[in-house]
Amino acid sequence: MCGRFTLKTPAGRLAEAFGGASANYPEARYNLAPNQAVATVRAGPGGSTREAVMARWGLIPSWAKDPAIGNRMINARAESLADRSSFRAAFRRRRCLVPADGFYEWQKRNGAKQPFCIARVDGAPFAFAGLWERWGGADGGAGTAPTVESCTIVTTEANERVAPIHGRMPVILDPADYSLWLDPKVVDRPILETLLRPCPADDFTAWPVSTHVNFPARDDPDCVAPQA
Repeated sequence: MCGRFTLKTPAGRLAEAFGGASANYPEARYNLAPNQAVATVRAGPGGSTREAVMARWGLIPSWAKDPAIGNRMINARAESLADRSSFRAAFRRRRCLVPADGFYEWQKRNGAKQPFCIARVDGAPFAFAGLWERWGGADGGAGTAPTVESCTIVTTEANERVAPIHGRMPVILDPADYSLWLDPKVVDRPILETLLRPCPADDFTAWPVSTHVNFPARDDPDCVAPQA
């Protein structure tokens, strides 16, 4: 799964790597958590450009009666995207990139959980495969609820680097596949599913960090500091 991640890379570099206006990317974040606003990149109007949009992490299906359902939708398993009603429509038409430069997984060890930070060896930013939705709410007697744009991160089986820590990991897309993943005209399931594979293990490194990161309110460099 993916329950926390980092995005410390300067906005200008993110715009160069993924597209969209640099002003639409957040300042450095060391501990992004579910239900928070995270940066997403999706196809712009007409599909020829890209736009960066902040979205709530935890996908709310358009048909949901209660936005709280998003609390359980932070991740979407690659193996069942086309079959689950929560993700099927977004998988066909509303795919996005979720920029990151690190993510956390917790390893079960002696009855406790040791957090690890996982990032590219070269420190470069990368993109999770994501889905997004727009929820308009329902009339509960006091008017229609505000529109909420939300997202989820697609996960797959872990590669050799992550497997000793956790059995699953986010799908990290090859930059050469960004345009294909974002293209709303591409709806062929077999083509899209070929992108949802573990990334090369040798491109990534992992190191133990302190349980400081366990608390979402802590969003500072200590979250990624190697633990002695």
